[in-house]
Amino acid sequence: MYKVELETNEAQAAFARIASHLSDLRPLMTELGEVMIARTKDNFVRGESPDGQKWASKAPSTLAAYTARKDPIDLRPLFGPSRQLSSQIFYEAAPNELRWGSNLIYAAVMQFGANRGEFGTKTGVDKNGRDFSMTVPWGDIPARPYLGIGADDSRVLIEAIEEYLADAIGD
Repeated sequence: MYKVELETNEAQAAFARIASHLSDLRPLMTELGEVMIARTKDNFVRGESPDGQKWASKAPSTLAAYTARKDPIDLRPLFGPSRQLSSQIFYEAAPNELRWGSNLIYAAVMQFGANRGEFGTKTGVDKNGRDFSMTVPWGDIPARPYLGIGADDSRVLIEAIEEYLADAIGD
């Protein structure tokens, strides 16, 4: 059996560098967060999920609602009159965790879809003073996943992690 002990100042400094890079991965998570924000916004440009599936087109009833409200019509899926969903994607980097997504109230419905009436009924008074009652959502909404990690995203993330570790080693 052989035993190797690295007691040189150079080796100890290298191990200290690696340990400091791995004890708090927030810089790596921040970099990965920036990558995933850009990749998620690319999903909107392409109109497809992270794994390359095209999103369902807008329903004629959605386009009719835009027309009735005199909202501008954008035929691209997930681009509504406010365009908030495509622009309000954020991340949160922790020492060893990354979260990214949107805090918009309808973001999860766009990601996972929803059936007509799944959230019950909304009642109230409209801007003309008339009582109304409607199911929420008022129609079926197909899932249009915009968040996630596709194969190409995975490759980019692994490259960023490898670069981070190479920097830690001092390569």
